[in-house]
Amino acid sequence: MNRREGDDDSEREGSPTQDDPVSPALRSVLSAIPTPALACDPETHTICAANSPAVVLLDRDPAALRHLRLSTLADGETASVGETTVNCDSVESAIDRALDADGATAVTIATSAGGPAVDASGSAPLGTNDARRRIELTPRLAAIDGEEWLIVGLADITDRVRAESRLESQLRVTEAIAATLPGALFECTANGTLARWNDQFAADTGYEERELSTTELTSLFIEPEPNGEADGTETSVTETLRRVYRDGEVVDREVTLLTRHGERVAYRLTLGPITDGDEVVGAVGIGEDVAASALREERLSVLTRVLRHNFRNDLNVVTGFTERAIEATDDPQRITELERVVATAERLLRVGETARKVERLLADRPSPQPLDLRETVVEAIASLPAELRERAEIGVDVSDGVTVSAIGYLAEALAELVDNAIRHSDTDRPRVEISAAELPSESWASLVVADDGPGIPPAERAVLTGAETPLEHASGLGLWYVSWIVSASGGNLDITESGDGGSRIEIELRTVETA
Repeated sequence: MNRREGDDDSEREGSPTQDDPVSPALRSVLSAIPTPALACDPETHTICAANSPAVVLLDRDPAALRHLRLSTLADGETASVGETTVNCDSVESAIDRALDADGATAVTIATSAGGPAVDASGSAPLGTNDARRRIELTPRLAAIDGEEWLIVGLADITDRVRAESRLESQLRVTEAIAATLPGALFECTANGTLARWNDQFAADTGYEERELSTTELTSLFIEPEPNGEADGTETSVTETLRRVYRDGEVVDREVTLLTRHGERVAYRLTLGPITDGDEVVGAVGIGEDVAASALREERLSVLTRVLRHNFRNDLNVVTGFTERAIEATDDPQRITELERVVATAERLLRVGETARKVERLLADRPSPQPLDLRETVVEAIASLPAELRERAEIGVDVSDGVTVSAIGYLAEALAELVDNAIRHSDTDRPRVEISAAELPSESWASLVVADDGPGIPPAERAVLTGAETPLEHASGLGLWYVSWIVSASGGNLDITESGDGGSRIEIELRTVETA
C-alpha cells in the first residue's frame, strides 16, 4: 500500500517478510511507547523499526533508519556507559555492557542526527566548539510474539549535559579559588554541619578530613557562658549562624577556635548565606587565625606607648634645661647652638605626637563617609597652633556643596600638610594656598595644598612610591600619616612643584551625591 508522508514505520500492517521482519505485535508495542524508541536485532544491533517520536528526534526517514546499525547514529567510535565514560568502548560493546549490567543502564553517544545542538545565542552548548547532540540510549531485551528483540529507548540529554558541564566548570573554579586562598574557606549544609572545606581550614582546626565530615560548625568554637562571658570570646557562633540562616545576613565576628589539640585560637569568622531563590539552603564561611597578628599589634601598641611616653618626658627635660641654659648665657654663638637644640627637641616631640595619631588611626580602622570639603578645610585650619596661623598667609578657594568620600581623619591630613608647609618655609611670611575643584569626570574632586617654600626633598617623596632605602629615607611620619589617610579614604596622593617653586600636593577623592 502507498505510504503517507509522516506515517510511523511501526504503523505498517501485515506479517513479517524477509525484507521487513517486524511483526504486527512489535509494531503495536512500539506505537504504544510515548517516547522515542527503536526495535533492533539483539545480535547485530541493526535497527528494524522506529516509532514516530524516534523518527522526529533523529530527523530521518523511517526507511532510511531500517537496516542501520546503532553505531552509525554516533559521530565517533566511542560511547559512555552509565556515569563512566569508557573511551575505548565502541558503541556496540557499550550496549553489550549496558545489557549485562543489573537494571536499566544508559549509553550516551554524540550525534549530529537531528541537527546541531545550540543554545539561544547560537553557540555550542557545552562550552566548546562541539555542537553535537547527546543522545542517551537505554537498551532492554524483550520477548515479543515469541521473538527476542532489543528495544532501545532514546532521549535527547543535550540540555542536561550542558548544565552538568557548566556546573563542573564552576566547581573547578570554586576548587581552584579554595586552594588558592591564603585563608580558610568552608561550606555548611542547611543544618549547620560542614560539607566542604579547603586545606587551610583543616590545618587551622587540626582535624583530618574524616573527622571534619558532617561535623557541626559550632562544635569547633567556644560558646559563651550564659552570663555572656566565655573563655576567650563573648560572641556565640550559634547566634551568628542563626542570623545567617534566619535573616540571610553576612556576619563578621571574632571568636575563639578550639583546635583538635585543645588550643584556643583567636579567630576571625565571616559567614554568609547560600540561597536557592528566597530560601537559605546553607552557609559559606571564611576564617583567619588572628592570634599572631593580634599579639603583634598588642606588642607594637605597648612598645609605641612606652617609647612615646619616655620620648616625650625626656625631650621635655632636654627642652627645659636648654632654655634655662639660654637664659644663663650672653654668648651669641652659644645661644644659637642651644636654640638649635630646642628646635630639634620640639621637632622630635612633634614626631612623637604624629606617632600617637598614627597609632589611633591604625586602631580605629575607620571607613569612608561623606564629608563636606569646605567644612573639612575650615576644621583643619582651626586646629593649627595660633602662632602658626599668625605667621603665615593661608588662602582658601573651596566652593560650598562639594562632598567627598573620606575617613574622618581627612582634616588632620590637611592640617599636617599646612603645618609642614609653614614650619619648613624659608621665607619670613610663608604663603599656603588650599584649593579644590570637581574634576571633569564628575565623580572625583581635587584638593590641592600649594606653598612657596623650598619644596619636599626626594627622600620624603619616596614615601608615595615605596622607594625608600635604609640609607635614604623620610625623616618624619607626617607624609606617611597623610598618605595612609588618603589611602584609607580610597583616594590618590601626588606631589609636584608649585608655581612658586615650592611643593604642590594634590589629593583626589571620590565625590558623593547628596540629597
